[in-house]
Amino acid sequence: MPAGARPRAPALGALAGGRRHLQDLPAPGRGRVGAPGGEVPAHGVHRRQTAGRRGGVRGEGGRCGGEPVGRGLLQGADRPVNFAKLHGAGNDFLLFDGRDEPALADELPPRVPGLCHRRFGLGADGALLVLPTGPASARVAYWNGDGSEAAFCANGTRCAARFIAARWGWREMVLATGYASIAAAVRGEQVTLLLPAAGEVRPWQEFALGDAAARGRYLVVGVPHLIVRVSWPDFWRRDLAPLAPALRRHPDLPAGGANVSFLQVEGERNLGVRSWERGVEGETLSCGSGDVAAAAVAVAEGWVEPPVEVRTASERVLTVEPQGPPLASPLRLSGPAEWVAEGTVRPELLTGRPS
Repeated sequence: MPAGARPRAPALGALAGGRRHLQDLPAPGRGRVGAPGGEVPAHGVHRRQTAGRRGGVRGEGGRCGGEPVGRGLLQGADRPVNFAKLHGAGNDFLLFDGRDEPALADELPPRVPGLCHRRFGLGADGALLVLPTGPASARVAYWNGDGSEAAFCANGTRCAARFIAARWGWREMVLATGYASIAAAVRGEQVTLLLPAAGEVRPWQEFALGDAAARGRYLVVGVPHLIVRVSWPDFWRRDLAPLAPALRRHPDLPAGGANVSFLQVEGERNLGVRSWERGVEGETLSCGSGDVAAAAVAVAEGWVEPPVEVRTASERVLTVEPQGPPLASPLRLSGPAEWVAEGTVRPELLTGRPS
C-alpha cells in the first residue's frame, strides 16, 4: 500500500462458492409460502425465530415487548410517580429522577417492559433512572424496552443529560454509566457527549447466511455493534427484517450478539444509518452508539471525512467527530435531545390494580 494511503474495506463482490453478498442484492420479492417459519424471501434468507422472545407491538420509535405492568412497584403505594419522556433522534425513553423515590432503584427494573409497552404502558424504546453522586456528577442506569439492562445507550444518555439540565440546572456534567464515565454538555436541545475510543475492534468478516453472506465489522462503543456497508437504491424503504435478526444473533458473534447498523455513504461528510437493536429486537429510528460506530468505521476506511453528519431513520441528524485516529481515539457525539412530555404514572399502572 502506498505511503499515506488509507485502508479500504474489502470489495463487496461475490463470495467464493457462489454466495452473494446481501449488501448487493435487490429488494427481496415474494417467495414461496408454506415453508417453516412462514414466507421465505426470493433470495433464500428468512427471518429466524428466536426462542423465548417476547411478543411486542411495533411503535413509532421501534418495538417494545413485555406484559402489562404487574403488582408491586413502590410496594403498592397509592401515590403517583413522576416521569418525563424524551427522544434522541426518534429513539425515545422514559426518564425517572431517583431523588423522588428511593425505592425506584430496586423496584423499577421489573416494571420497565410494561411501562415501555406501546399499548398497555407509556411507550418507549427504554427507560433510564438518574441519581446524583456529587457536584455535577450522576449515575445513569438504563434498561431496554424488554427489561434487559444494558451498559450504555448513547441517545438515552443524551436524553438523561437534557433531563438533568432541566431538573437540576446542570449544563455540564459527568454521567457514570455501566460502560464508562461520560462527559456531557447541554446547550438548549443540543447535547454533546465525549465517548471513549471504540474497543474490541475486529477485522472485516464474512457472515454466512444460507446461500448468501454479509460482510461486516464488529466493534464495541459502549455495547457491541456490527457495521455493514450497503449500496441500496431503496435504502430508506428496504425491509430489514429478512436480514437483520439473523445478523444480530449470528453464531460468529460473541455471546449475546450485537446491534446491527447498515450504513450508506451519502456524501463527502454524510452517512445514512439504519439500526436494528438488541433489547428492542427491531429497528429503532436511531441508535446513537451505532451511529458513532458506523461513522468511526467509515472515517477509518476513508469513505467520509470528519466531522460526519449521520442521517437517521427519523430524519434527525447526529454529528460524530473522532478526536484522532477514528478507531483508537475518543469520539464526540452531538445532536438534539427533545422533550416530549412529562407527568405522573398512575398508581393503577404501577400496581396493576384496575382503575
